[in-house]
Amino acid sequence: MQLIADNNVRIDKYLIDKLDFSRSKIQRMIESENILVNERGVKCNYKLKVGDVIDIDDDYSEEVDIVAEDIPLDIYYEDDYLLVVNKPSGMVVHPALGNYSHTLVNGLMYHCNSLSDINGVVRPGIVHRIDKDTSGLLVIAKNNEVHEDLARQISEKSVLRKYIALVHGVIREDTATIDAPIGRDINNRKKMCVTDVNGKDAVTHIRVLERYDKATLIECQLETGRTHQIRVHLSYIGYPVVNDPVYGYKSLDDIGFGQMLHAMCLGFIHPVSKKYMEFRADVPDKFMEILEKYKK
Repeated sequence: MQLIADNNVRIDKYLIDKLDFSRSKIQRMIESENILVNERGVKCNYKLKVGDVIDIDDDYSEEVDIVAEDIPLDIYYEDDYLLVVNKPSGMVVHPALGNYSHTLVNGLMYHCNSLSDINGVVRPGIVHRIDKDTSGLLVIAKNNEVHEDLARQISEKSVLRKYIALVHGVIREDTATIDAPIGRDINNRKKMCVTDVNGKDAVTHIRVLERYDKATLIECQLETGRTHQIRVHLSYIGYPVVNDPVYGYKSLDDIGFGQMLHAMCLGFIHPVSKKYMEFRADVPDKFMEILEKYKK
């Protein structure tokens, strides 16, 4: 998460007032540089200045024992170096504060003998993420060399990532590009927003697949990969994803299904074989059921 300082006080005192953390935990996070100010480490007695940007590691954990669980995984591809999985809607990718079990990582730890550890003990193998209530394809690294290569490809924007989304409203243009920076919402730290204050470049390309009376089925291709990027961008242009309670509104009676967003296509160069690989996952059955209702 990210906060923008609005007071000239010590950083530990400021964060105690803003977060539900103890002083000792905040101090440990500062000392281990899991809290940065203006992208640099500071001491616990650092006095903030109004406008300072405070970055807090959302995945920080202390002495957490992540347990392997026998969770069925929808594996599209696997070899000695990586695997591609199709994550269901409703599954969290990796453990985080208050949610340390029944995640994709718990299942991966049971299934794999080794996973990369670049991102720490709570995110083994995780190169990129998708939201809990978004379904679709992810690539998982089994060692650090493969992880670094895949992360480099993502950074260089050479990984193909296409999503399918159902959005409220009828989009008239057949294609469009949304180029708008995304950053943490200073009024609600759990949300992202389009902003010039603390935003980072974010680009999403969209293509209309089908139009209905009150909704549009679209393909979204990521050029960048900011947190909640597609959901934020589509809400920003006035076409929020159907059933997204954060950036739109919950519109379906079936509370067992999340937003109508699915990571359907993933393509990358295999770090070892150097061959291009591309995978495609059809939308979940529940997604199709809801889609059929909109078609009618």
